[in-house]
Amino acid sequence: MAQLNLASAATQSVAQALPLHTAGMRIGLLGGSFNPPHEAHRAISLFAIKRLQLDRVWWLVSPGNPLKEHGVLRSLEQRVRAARQMANDGRIDISCLESVIGTQYTADTMSYLRRRVSGLRLVWIMGADNLAQFHRWQNWRRIASEVPLAIIDRPGQNFRALAAPAAQALARYRLPESKAARLADLRPPAWVFLTGLKLDLSSTGLRNPNGSWKNK
Repeated sequence: MAQLNLASAATQSVAQALPLHTAGMRIGLLGGSFNPPHEAHRAISLFAIKRLQLDRVWWLVSPGNPLKEHGVLRSLEQRVRAARQMANDGRIDISCLESVIGTQYTADTMSYLRRRVSGLRLVWIMGADNLAQFHRWQNWRRIASEVPLAIIDRPGQNFRALAAPAAQALARYRLPESKAARLADLRPPAWVFLTGLKLDLSSTGLRNPNGSWKNK
């Protein structure tokens, strides 16, 4: 796993913030505030590596989620450090790229990556709960047109996610789950809904009312 200078995480160069990679690699992108990172983040990443036949997964630790309250957000350095400890796998890289390039929205991050690392085969990974609100994301249609999407089922979220506006609008681009390994090779829009992972953890559930992280 690429090492990160925590003292200057928010002031890295782009070259430092981008994990090591070579052209043609199949990379999954898991974005979020990671406040805190937890076992489900790791499980989702390893599940995606296996089902989508990815080489690596990058955790993009965001400065803050525009759809969430920032008042209880720990510092970027704290979240990056905790993410590295939680990931604990050589195929998972931790990056604060969004802080370095100054993007707040996933659409802008994806546009940047498409220009900067055009030789990579990227897949955006998110839980079914995010698909349920994907239509609220800034320029969500642009995201879907720039990168294939891998949706990981979460307990109790299946129906709500697949009935949501974004899933309905993109229905004709859905790939059968049996062909999930092809996703990284497809031109977007393309997406797959992956079932079989039943962990039901969330960062919200691991925070105390005052924003501090619960002891595990």
